[in-house]
Amino acid sequence: MAALNAMDDTIMALATASGAGAIAVIRISGKEAFTITDKVFRAKGKKTVSEAESHTIIFGDVLDGEELVDEVLVSVFRNPKSFTGEDSVEISCHGSVFIQKRILNLLNSNGCRMAKPGEYTMRAFMNRKMDLSQAEAVADLIASSSEAAHKVAMHQMRGGFSSELKVLREELIHFASLIELELDFAEEDVEFADRTQMVELINRIIATIDRLIGSFELGNVIKEGVQVAIIGEPNAGKSTLLNALLNEERAIVSDIAGTTRDTVEDELVIEGIRYRFIDTAGIRQTTDTIESLGIERTMQKAEQADVVMFLFDASTYTSVRLQSEIDELKTRKQDLEERLILVANKTDKTTENIIEKFSEFQTVSISAKEKTGIEILKSRLTEFVNTSALEENQIIVTNTRHIEALNGARKSLKEVLAGFDMGMSGDLVAIDIRRSLFHLGEITGEITTDDLLGNIFSKFCIGK
Repeated sequence: MAALNAMDDTIMALATASGAGAIAVIRISGKEAFTITDKVFRAKGKKTVSEAESHTIIFGDVLDGEELVDEVLVSVFRNPKSFTGEDSVEISCHGSVFIQKRILNLLNSNGCRMAKPGEYTMRAFMNRKMDLSQAEAVADLIASSSEAAHKVAMHQMRGGFSSELKVLREELIHFASLIELELDFAEEDVEFADRTQMVELINRIIATIDRLIGSFELGNVIKEGVQVAIIGEPNAGKSTLLNALLNEERAIVSDIAGTTRDTVEDELVIEGIRYRFIDTAGIRQTTDTIESLGIERTMQKAEQADVVMFLFDASTYTSVRLQSEIDELKTRKQDLEERLILVANKTDKTTENIIEKFSEFQTVSISAKEKTGIEILKSRLTEFVNTSALEENQIIVTNTRHIEALNGARKSLKEVLAGFDMGMSGDLVAIDIRRSLFHLGEITGEITTDDLLGNIFSKFCIGK
């Protein structure tokens, strides 16, 4: 990664969102941050930026020669007490796009270059202000769109995940060093590492890794949202239901069958979890080519969805017909029993309750048009997400890269146990222990490559 070879550069970027606003913040970081800022900034008081104490704010003018560009506030952060661990400055100016560009151009002409995506956070990592998993949590925090996603990202950024991994690695390193020591005394046939304690430790570490791997299902839901496919025959009220859930006219509602020919998607946060609702084309026999494509897409969405919400007209359906359509769905989605909510709509038009015969599924009766039963339906949705780990503030893994590394560590530790069972020599066992340490180190950044860092930090926004 080229940025690794440019750590001596002083970088700048707009830290606030692009476009006009009340204020804008321009972030500068690097060994020349104070000197360069002094070239374009004149303080109203006696101290220059270079003379100011850390964590102070100076009021003054940004000047292009003697021309006033803007009145600004300059925040000063001296190393190592800054986000990046370097000397840093933040210029708070008026939010005019013209002013932002003018100040950036002035800084550039005096020796600053534009930062690359994620370069500030990468410098924080390189200067040991945070480890790699914490750096990735910064990106997750910025992208968080629900309370749960925010909570998990904040916990990881504060080092919860890192602390747990640190304990595991330290314990493994201790025993690995004893086994390595044995190799130096191979001719004397001595054991410094108690094999029974070693097996107990590895089993305990594997149990911890299993718990972390098991948390990924919830972590992925928190990060990506729960995908909910609303399916059913035409005119069952799918679009009306989507509008009722979102409390807005998002989907077209019509008495004409087949109005929805493609999927309509929108999001809603319920009890801190983001749900992505997909209103699909009505399922029926048709000769219309376009509608047929929409129906096939409906079935694909049902197969991919975390939750399938099967909506039917309670005033026209029989239990035999409903069972037949559930059986058809089972042929497309193997784990349907765990993923299906049966929603009886238009219950204001009938007194018969056929869904009580389908107690093996989540069920709810509603009237989408009258907006009755909608809150009950939302509570049914939350039952599909086990948030107990979140409520107990447990470590939750949300990153696919972390899961791959944990699986690698687990595999290596299993091989260590197998080696003990077979009476394998210490040098071979040590290889598997070192391999497990390597995988755990990949998560926090003890083990890195330029390609890995480039892949991670290139996904960040510029300015962070």
